[in-house]
Amino acid sequence: MNKSQLISAIASKAEIPQSKAEKVLAAALESIVNTLTNGEAVSLVGFGSFGIRKRAARKVRNPQTGIEMMIKAALVPFFKAGKNLKDIVDSKDS
Repeated sequence: MNKSQLISAIASKAEIPQSKAEKVLAAALESIVNTLTNGEAVSLVGFGSFGIRKRAARKVRNPQTGIEMMIKAALVPFFKAGKNLKDIVDSKDS
């Protein structure tokens, strides 16, 4: 599912116009990004949590040239699925 398909699904489920659904999705994503940028986590009970982690600097090797280089430390976003989401996805597989 891509962004436009998600907007269509939201509009259909909420029975609102697609333009309004697009604004809702944009506002939700912007709020999550702003919260993560401020160093805080976002927890949606039953769905999952968004957060940031520190990734340490590390040495890597270019597989084509064999040259070693350093990648600097970085803050990276992550998503951890909640129990409800895990259970629902797992039950669909059975």
